[in-house]
Amino acid sequence: MSDTDLLVRSFEEQRPRLRAVAHRMLGSAAEADDAVQDTWLRLSRADADAIDNLPGWLTTTVGRVCLDRLRSASAQHEEAADEAAEAAGGRDPEQEALLAESVGRALEVVLTTLGPTERLVFVLHDMFAVSFEEIAPVVDRTIPAVRQIASRARRRVQARSADPVVDPARQRRVVEAFLTASREGRFDDLVTLLDPYVVMRGDATAVRMGGPAESRGSSAVAAFFNGRAQAAVPAFVDGLPGAVIVVDGRVRLAVTFTVTDRIIGIESVADPDQLRALDLVVG
Repeated sequence: MSDTDLLVRSFEEQRPRLRAVAHRMLGSAAEADDAVQDTWLRLSRADADAIDNLPGWLTTTVGRVCLDRLRSASAQHEEAADEAAEAAGGRDPEQEALLAESVGRALEVVLTTLGPTERLVFVLHDMFAVSFEEIAPVVDRTIPAVRQIASRARRRVQARSADPVVDPARQRRVVEAFLTASREGRFDDLVTLLDPYVVMRGDATAVRMGGPAESRGSSAVAAFFNGRAQAAVPAFVDGLPGAVIVVDGRVRLAVTFTVTDRIIGIESVADPDQLRALDLVVG
């Protein structure tokens, strides 16, 4: 077996882990796959013989790829979050372990409220056990600074994850109230129904249809939806309360809402292949 074949095999063994890191970072399966492919390209151009710890090198590299993507899309949000954050606090290993074990869809949405650097440090260290010493050069920070970032991110995630679980009926009512306020152009009501740190994302096709790739904050998201939901039909999308846009009998856009006490995440999917893969219950 050639050296290239061995490298390919080693990379494929790590692919599930790399994809898991990328998905936690980027929140999108398609973007995660792209990040993993970028990581392979970087590996293929590197001197593999000089890499002592290939799994560690790949994990930090995919993290760096994701960080570059997040920074290019929302550097200004990271700066605002960093300036507003408090100083670091203590560590509780037991709580960290429980938190990492309980990561689910809601937490994935909560992670999107972190700045790119905070998200990368939290994902690599708390979820994938990458050391601060390995993370520091990835984010271009000192080891003590990385520890502070991790502690700050951990507190924010724990605080948001502690929101009370909302029953499905109430979640649906919140979404229906949001859609009604959108149709009627009631901006203030939209803001009230949104979490102040709400994150809205759309795939590439939704962006071409006029939506933003990412928007953060209740005012910005409310401004986008104000008066827009005229054609939206309530639906459940992969079990989450949402809405769809139907044109000529075909679903052209699906929107999901993640709700705790208020709406904390909105995802728009318009890519035909992804739409076909969704479990849609309309009406």
